[in-house]
Amino acid sequence: MTITLLLDLDETLLDTNLGAFVPAYYQKLATHLAPHVPPESLLKYLMLGTKKMMQSDDPSRTLREVFDENFYPFLDVDRDAVQPAIEDFYENIFPTIKEVTKPIPGAVEFIEWAFAAGHRVVIATSPYFPRKATQHRLRWAGLPPENYPFALVSSYEDFHFTKPNPAYFAEALGRLGWPDDPVLMVGNDVEQDLIPAAKLGLPTFHSLDITPSANGFASTGRGRLAELRSWLEQTDPATLAPVYSSSASILALLRSTPAALTGLLAPLAPSAWTARPAAGEWSATEVLCHMRDVEREVDQPRIQQILKEDAPFIPAQMPDGWAKTRSYQSQDGMSALREFTSARLGTLEMLNG
Repeated sequence: MTITLLLDLDETLLDTNLGAFVPAYYQKLATHLAPHVPPESLLKYLMLGTKKMMQSDDPSRTLREVFDENFYPFLDVDRDAVQPAIEDFYENIFPTIKEVTKPIPGAVEFIEWAFAAGHRVVIATSPYFPRKATQHRLRWAGLPPENYPFALVSSYEDFHFTKPNPAYFAEALGRLGWPDDPVLMVGNDVEQDLIPAAKLGLPTFHSLDITPSANGFASTGRGRLAELRSWLEQTDPATLAPVYSSSASILALLRSTPAALTGLLAPLAPSAWTARPAAGEWSATEVLCHMRDVEREVDQPRIQQILKEDAPFIPAQMPDGWAKTRSYQSQDGMSALREFTSARLGTLEMLNG
């Protein structure tokens, strides 16, 4: 049976040696960008941008958008003017930090076994970095992305949440099309990897190579990465079925849905938005229009009624006919997605209020 494996990167697949990595990263980036940005300002607003990404709960903005609006304006530099230097840094300077890292024993062997066994492998690293930086770190771990068919690698260009937000894990699974398979989150950090994944309803495996302390958290499994294959082979996959039943889980799913849809649909060619998979079925644009209108005109009024009344009567509605009467197919799909996202945020405000 296929298992969807969400694998943390730093300190799980790669011994990043954060105590040496972080200072080296800041120092090399500051030196490289010194002709454009004073080093003291760079560090200050790099930290601000990172903090804002960590705090972001907005499915309408990618982490890159959040970072950029809390970084470039404060430096009084034009993003387009400094972007070539940043691209050069991640292409040519960032790889030199490899010297402070080393692969986790058994990482390559486990990944190769997982693919051979037919499992779905996701690199579930908190997406603070650009895609190039994550790809380099995978190479340092002995797992060059050009050689391994990872189902998904999270990065700040197209993700909307970071760990420890449970919506991060929900967005990743949504980007995969919500697979029905068993799921396992594998990570070393109890606070960042395991507790929020468990809040979503995912089974977890605590990787002990770098961070053996569990801080009282009871993971589904635990051991060194080199022991994970054996643990999986001895574990009934049925026990790894996710359970999305808690209020925290449901809220994370609701919040992540617009973000996951954006990640899935944004790359589509214009013609694909209105393509119908078969006669009588809806296009992506029609589905989005339906979701938008049902959210606003069916779900939200029902939620308001439930919140206000002790024994509300919820009448049935038949919104499927709206696709024809409202000419969904002739509407703009991306606009419908933005309007659905706005409506979903309103729903979440009701539920959290």
